[in-house]
Amino acid sequence: MNFNAFLQNFHFIRPLWLLALPVLWGIVVWLARQRARGEDWSDVIDAELLPALQLDGGSEGGQSARPWPWLTLAWTLAVLALAGPSWQQDSAQAYRAPAAWVLVLDLSPSMDATDLSPNRVTRARYALDDILSAARDARVGMVAFSDEPYTVTPLTQDVATVRALMPSLAPEMMPTAGDHLAPALTQAQQLLSASGARDKRIVVVTDGFDDPAAALRTAAALKAQGIAISVVGAGTPGGAPLSGANGSFALGANGQTQLTKLKVDQLQQLASSGGGQYVDIAHVTSLVKSLQSTSERPGDAIAAQGVEVAHWRDAGAYLLPILLLLVALLTRRRWL
Repeated sequence: MNFNAFLQNFHFIRPLWLLALPVLWGIVVWLARQRARGEDWSDVIDAELLPALQLDGGSEGGQSARPWPWLTLAWTLAVLALAGPSWQQDSAQAYRAPAAWVLVLDLSPSMDATDLSPNRVTRARYALDDILSAARDARVGMVAFSDEPYTVTPLTQDVATVRALMPSLAPEMMPTAGDHLAPALTQAQQLLSASGARDKRIVVVTDGFDDPAAALRTAAALKAQGIAISVVGAGTPGGAPLSGANGSFALGANGQTQLTKLKVDQLQQLASSGGGQYVDIAHVTSLVKSLQSTSERPGDAIAAQGVEVAHWRDAGAYLLPILLLLVALLTRRRWL
């Protein structure tokens, strides 16, 4: 590196330490004055007797050597080392969080129910947005399902892209009606299997599903593979009328309005089989805290292939040999 490049790159990594220099220099001046005042005995001892009573410090004129310039230099070097002088960069392996999450959103016709304001699917999107806020460095993918599952986004760290796609997710966009969760769990597992992550999680937001036996069996199999399944219940136990194809309320076989209710027991059983937790959509913050704590466990980071980060090399250690020599010099008898 030439001199011009050195001047352009030179800086201090921790420059706030430089604020200590004026304080330390002031202390040195104060100590020097206090020592000089303490050694002045001319006011109390006769001038003819004073030379005979003073100890010989080995310097000319019988005066002891003064450590103040050396003490100033030592403190200055110490502060400069702490400030971290730097002018070169090093490259280091980048690491990423090991967490990988797949969000599974129910887009069956029952998610249009209005027992949650304005409706279940809108509140489900709000809950997913809260979960995305907890992702940080975790990779996140999304699967939507009704009769069949569809991958909305593969695993990505671009949370903004996932958020941008969520407003368009609604039951009306699905080509066929239905409520089959097991295929959606299988598709989420396929996304996670290629991630290489250690912490693999699936978060299902639903009001219930029509294939409980298959879904619970799939959840248990995923738990055995180390994939935890948490569930967010969207809806109320009291339910709401189910909308029909023409916009009116759907009618049952007896001609009465058909209600769609939140299947709390079914969803709790799914979370238990999947080794995760069940929360009502109003308490999704507790799930968010749990996801944050698991994604921030120390010692689990894995190397990001082909990615390196640059950092400035701290050259403060190069000043330590000189500083140690000065400290050894300052320990001379009668200096400190």
